[in-house]
Amino acid sequence: MSGFENLNTDFYQTSYSIDDQSQQSYDYGGSGGPYSKQYPGYDYSQQGRFVPPDMMQPQQPYTGQIFQPTQAYTPASPQPFYGNNFEDEPPLLEELGINFDHIWQKTLTVLHPLKVADGSIMNETDLAGPMVFCLAFGATLLLAGKIQFGYVYGISAIGCLGMFCLLNLMSMTGVSFGCVASVLGYCLLPMILLSSFAVIFSLQGMVGIILTAVIIGWCSFSASKIFISALAMEGQQLLVAYPCALLYGVFALISVF
Repeated sequence: MSGFENLNTDFYQTSYSIDDQSQQSYDYGGSGGPYSKQYPGYDYSQQGRFVPPDMMQPQQPYTGQIFQPTQAYTPASPQPFYGNNFEDEPPLLEELGINFDHIWQKTLTVLHPLKVADGSIMNETDLAGPMVFCLAFGATLLLAGKIQFGYVYGISAIGCLGMFCLLNLMSMTGVSFGCVASVLGYCLLPMILLSSFAVIFSLQGMVGIILTAVIIGWCSFSASKIFISALAMEGQQLLVAYPCALLYGVFALISVF
């Protein structure tokens, strides 16, 4: 045991004592020590000072309004023009833009070259009649042994595009592509008569040439008359009839040959 006590005594021998700890003090906020260094620009006299609430500067109250988004626009439900009942609805053909009365009037205007054309009716984009006449022209060519449906529709599209550009350059008001296609399609009706004659008779003789020239003049005169009345182009009928005659001359060549 004596050896153990000597070892314990030697183990705890040190120069540190509790009395030295009590005498040593650290100055964290005083005037000395490493933590007592003051920095310029900071008022240390107000540190830790109590300020009453009534001496504090009052903050300005918020006088603005809380953001309120504007009410979104809710369009009113459209009122039905014809009513809510099925009995008040228009006919299906009227909704599709097919008016048999106007189709008949345009057909009579083409068949009667000297009849005055109604500009309000002729300015409509009615394609029901032209489609029927193009099919009828192709069918009569088919009866004569000529399958030319592609040529008929191709030449019609190119001719309508050319006349559309030409009439927009010549007229002051301008014209729509649908109106040009409608007028040129309706004026194709005399050409159906020529292709019907080609089914029975040969048009490569003198009689056929005269008949072909008459049909071309008929179609071009009717088309130019309608364009003049619809676009208010007085005094320019011959200028409009010439390109129309070129277009219908191509259809006549298909019918003859």
